Amino acid sequence: MKKLFLLIISAFCIVGMYAQNNGGITSEMLTKIKAGYQNTPENKALRNAIVANDINKLAANADNSTAFDDHFSNKVNSKAITDQKSSGRCWMFTGMNVMRSKAIAKHNLPADFQFSQAYTFFWDQLEKSNLFLQAVLDHRAKSMEDKYVEWLFKHPIGDGGQFTGVADLVTKYGIVPKDVMPETYSSNSTSRMSNILSLKLREYGLELRKMANNKSTTEQQLQDRKTEMLQTIYRILAMTIGEPPTEFTWTQRDASGKAVSTETYTPQSFFKKYVDEDFSKYYMIMNDPTREYYKVYEIEYDRHVYDGKNWVYLNLPMEDIAPLAIASIKDSTMMYFSCDVGKFLDRDKGWLDVNNYDYASLFGTTFNMTKKERVATFASGSSHAMTLCAVDLDANGKPLKWMVENSWGSSYGHNGFLIMTNEWFNEYMFRVVVEEKYMPSKFLVLLKQKPIMLPPWDPMFAPEE
Repeated sequence: MKKLFLLIISAFCIVGMYAQNNGGITSEMLTKIKAGYQNTPENKALRNAIVANDINKLAANADNSTAFDDHFSNKVNSKAITDQKSSGRCWMFTGMNVMRSKAIAKHNLPADFQFSQAYTFFWDQLEKSNLFLQAVLDHRAKSMEDKYVEWLFKHPIGDGGQFTGVADLVTKYGIVPKDVMPETYSSNSTSRMSNILSLKLREYGLELRKMANNKSTTEQQLQDRKTEMLQTIYRILAMTIGEPPTEFTWTQRDASGKAVSTETYTPQSFFKKYVDEDFSKYYMIMNDPTREYYKVYEIEYDRHVYDGKNWVYLNLPMEDIAPLAIASIKDSTMMYFSCDVGKFLDRDKGWLDVNNYDYASLFGTTFNMTKKERVATFASGSSHAMTLCAVDLDANGKPLKWMVENSWGSSYGHNGFLIMTNEWFNEYMFRVVVEEKYMPSKFLVLLKQKPIMLPPWDPMFAPEE
């Protein structure tokens, strides 16, 4: 019997070794692979240039290097450029810049007026901490190897996000001017604080699982302990970002800087006066070519507030999205917009064009994946949110190029803006938030569908940073 067992094991080992060698690089295969590169004078010259330089500098397309036209036929007046510094809060800056643009126009505020990003970020981090801890309790019966539990502990908290987070946070906690709660080192540079919070939340998550699996622990005891944990999180946030005000006195000034009024506000009353938006009439529109169009999708656990709303979107082809954005811009209304910003970006000019870099000629190959194929293979996805503010239309009303107000400071790109060709827009744009008044009735009807639920780890739904 023992001899038979050893023979079986040997057979498996032989089969395994054969399978491994059959798929590995053999010496014969390596000879063929090496034949793909010939050390010709031309290749040697290219190699010498590539090893010593930035690939983008060498791949820069000289045929596409002429000065681009920065005229736009339709443009929403933009004010002072914001700067998220070393943080992943683009989603917050973008959402608040949409609100800021309206507030400046409605109340004749100074161009450099901003809402406090630090104030909203404080509540974002506290709410995300509660979301994680409560989600751990919701999945208490599952093993640590379960996909949901694994995802939760991999992503306990972060500074990225999306538009529904902005909407839920300012609706729940209100909003304040930036000079009432200014930025701090940790709000501008979030990585250290985020690492500390993540470490503590993982520790707390394990503790809650252990308590929950003890049959003598009541639900009230779990909630009481969670509240104690959040006290510690609150203290860390107060020490790094500052404690949010509950009431403040603020002087409104007009565009010339002249004092108009001085009043005492709560964050909620300030929101009511200077924002007062019904975010239920804002709709996330997405171009996800890997999924069926004209359907509504919801991403599970993709929210900032446990008792808030998951990210829900209507999936449309690009030819249906552009008219919505054009209608909004023509009515002087900026939009939350996100894209794969790093692709073919000329950082010096702030110019996004699929012809900016010719990698194919530099390396003697082709790069032919479609947008659908890039998304499906994790080669592309939404990485950054900005404020869509301009479009240049031809004589037939078709878009030629677009412009966004960025949040990387006024010295970045084209005076703080990025300009993209319509071809780039179609290939690398993913999300835009459109107000109800710019939505045709045929799309509003579609939004009444029951959403198709998608898992939080789907590659298309990483938080924007």
